[in-house]
Amino acid sequence: MLRRTGFTWQAVTVLSLPEPQHTARLPLLVLVLAIMTTSAITYAASARAADDEWYAVHGQFTYVEQETSDFNAPYRGTNSLSPNRGAETTDATLYLGARLWKGAELWVNPELDQGFGLDDTLGAAGFPSGEAFKIGAARPYFRLQRFFLRQTLNLEGESQALQPSLDQLAGSHSSNRVVLTVGKFSVPDLFDTNRYTQDQRSAFLNWTAIDTGTFDYAADAWGYTVGAALEWYQGAWTLRGGLFDLSTVPNSVHLDPGAHEFQFVAELEHRHQIAGHDGRVLLSAFDNRGRMGLLDQAVQLAQATDTIPNVADARAYRSRLGADLSFEQQLNADFGLFGRIGKAGGNVEAYEFTDVDRTAALGVSLQGSAWRRGDDTIGLAAINNNASAARQRYLNAGGLGILVGDGKLPHPGPEQIIETYYSAAFVNYLHVSLDYQWINHPAYNRDRGPVSVFAVRAHAQF
Repeated sequence: MLRRTGFTWQAVTVLSLPEPQHTARLPLLVLVLAIMTTSAITYAASARAADDEWYAVHGQFTYVEQETSDFNAPYRGTNSLSPNRGAETTDATLYLGARLWKGAELWVNPELDQGFGLDDTLGAAGFPSGEAFKIGAARPYFRLQRFFLRQTLNLEGESQALQPSLDQLAGSHSSNRVVLTVGKFSVPDLFDTNRYTQDQRSAFLNWTAIDTGTFDYAADAWGYTVGAALEWYQGAWTLRGGLFDLSTVPNSVHLDPGAHEFQFVAELEHRHQIAGHDGRVLLSAFDNRGRMGLLDQAVQLAQATDTIPNVADARAYRSRLGADLSFEQQLNADFGLFGRIGKAGGNVEAYEFTDVDRTAALGVSLQGSAWRRGDDTIGLAAINNNASAARQRYLNAGGLGILVGDGKLPHPGPEQIIETYYSAAFVNYLHVSLDYQWINHPAYNRDRGPVSVFAVRAHAQF
């Protein structure tokens, strides 16, 4: 079992990421904070007059410990999930925001991260911890995860109050508006959102419960990218579009700047009410443009040389397309329902997120008012992930995906996941959760599993 070392401030080298990648950001952060402070003081008088929050400091701390059960595992490969294995992750984040001028917010999120996902975040396409990155470190290290500017242009429509929260200042905006977000952030901050699944620090932990499994969103190995997104809110509708940097190579720690390899995302949202209860429907689509490999071509090249297929040998500049449909619906004040379906190109390697070509998910979320624990939450989700025939052939030949690869796959099947959690509020800023996941056919392999994954999570936020 991996155990946490002392929680000390120390930059570390992760994979091939050179030390200056971390330390060089410290002077930048000081400069940003100085600009934020100066701008916030300048804006303070007018912001106070408008009852707007003109600066904010928030923070969070999350600890997750996970364990796998014993399960049938007659063979394993490089990317296999292991029986009877434990891992833990810890992160602490500051959310520093300032209102620079009318409608403009600048946010900076410095973060300390430590720990590893199970088997170094490998072994299941629906990986069981959204708190685990694709890299890990035994000692805490510093990352500047978000650094972005949000500009809101109010149009006609009623004024709507905004409550203070992480990366959002208290204030107001009009129901009809245009919002521009530019900088470094995570694509799922704006796209494929869901009120019942979005926050892995307080709700579901499985990657394909938090986000649609087929949404191969642009990201570095920590889940963040650089780009811009434009949103147009009009009545019950919202149209979003975004352009983001992909990694230099799939699943990399480095982004490719200048949109040489990029992703375009589009999303249409409709808000509605059923019997007085809020709901949303989202239709999302993406196009990844970069150097990606064809899976069948990688297998053919390997057969010609009697080697194990390597998708890097079949890379050329091409697209991977995907789309998904999702909904969330409040059924009463405490009970909500959500669901997703998605499909992505199955003949091309997955670029950034995980090895899923088709997915469907359905779940519920229940607040604890009925047993006088209104701040507690119970969640239950069922997920079905599938790999394309081309991806199955590639894995059976010994190829490795982003997260999966048991060395062979003679008996492929859908990866089926059931997740349930209970989040208990001890005080208004501290929640402790117990989480259980049952994963059948992990990594699409009928020969391995099913596996139970148990987790405990502690989350504090101010």
